[in-house]
Amino acid sequence: MTGLRAIVTGSASGLGAATAIGLARSGARLVINYASSKTEAEETADRCRSLNAEVVVVQGDVARDEDCRRIAAAAAPWGGLDALVNNAGITKHVEHAQMDQLSAEDFQRIFAVNTIGPFQMVRAARALLEAGARATERSSTVVNVSSVAGLSGVGSSLAYVASKGGLNSMTISLARALAPHIRVNAVCPGYIDTQWFEKGRGAEAANRVRDMVTQKVPLRVASSAADIAGLVCFLAGPASAHMTGELVRMDAGMHLAT
Repeated sequence: MTGLRAIVTGSASGLGAATAIGLARSGARLVINYASSKTEAEETADRCRSLNAEVVVVQGDVARDEDCRRIAAAAAPWGGLDALVNNAGITKHVEHAQMDQLSAEDFQRIFAVNTIGPFQMVRAARALLEAGARATERSSTVVNVSSVAGLSGVGSSLAYVASKGGLNSMTISLARALAPHIRVNAVCPGYIDTQWFEKGRGAEAANRVRDMVTQKVPLRVASSAADIAGLVCFLAGPASAHMTGELVRMDAGMHLAT
């Protein structure tokens, strides 16, 4: 992947940071994006630079179209783009039966980031992705970071489940619409052992979730961000050149549990 030009949204921490670092290790040039976590984004950028990667850090909320255009524009000096990783995402932790705890505003904000945001990023980056494909004579790629929640209907909230289901459907539609110059695939992770649950539910609840997952999934592991990042990097690179329109589940076998 030496010289690969990539944008990774929401790459200050978690899976986004692990993906950026993985791409940097492979020789990519990167646009690192954050909405509010500037310190963490700069730390991720420093780790990428320590791997001799060229890095640009851009603040922006993918729910805002003007921010998406600014994020994409950061890659313009490279003359094109080879990969866009739509990783930015949010949720609100609400039990599905507690419908009164989930407002229309919650739905709108979660959809704005998780579903509309990736659409806006693809639209903003399309010309650069097509330019990248022409220059390299191979398709550029979009990787949407989705979730098994969008496949199984189980997740942190109804709004999150619906937003990821929408992202999965959009992945397939975009794969048809943007071929042959741009490939579009989605990664659907299960549980990832990051600060996501701790921030949403507190440390004690997060520990319970981790223990429950490791006891339930067939592989008896709690996947790390780096574990999932390997798949994201594969889909972002030329090794996956004949894949498009795929929803790739990576959940340590959670869907096999009875």
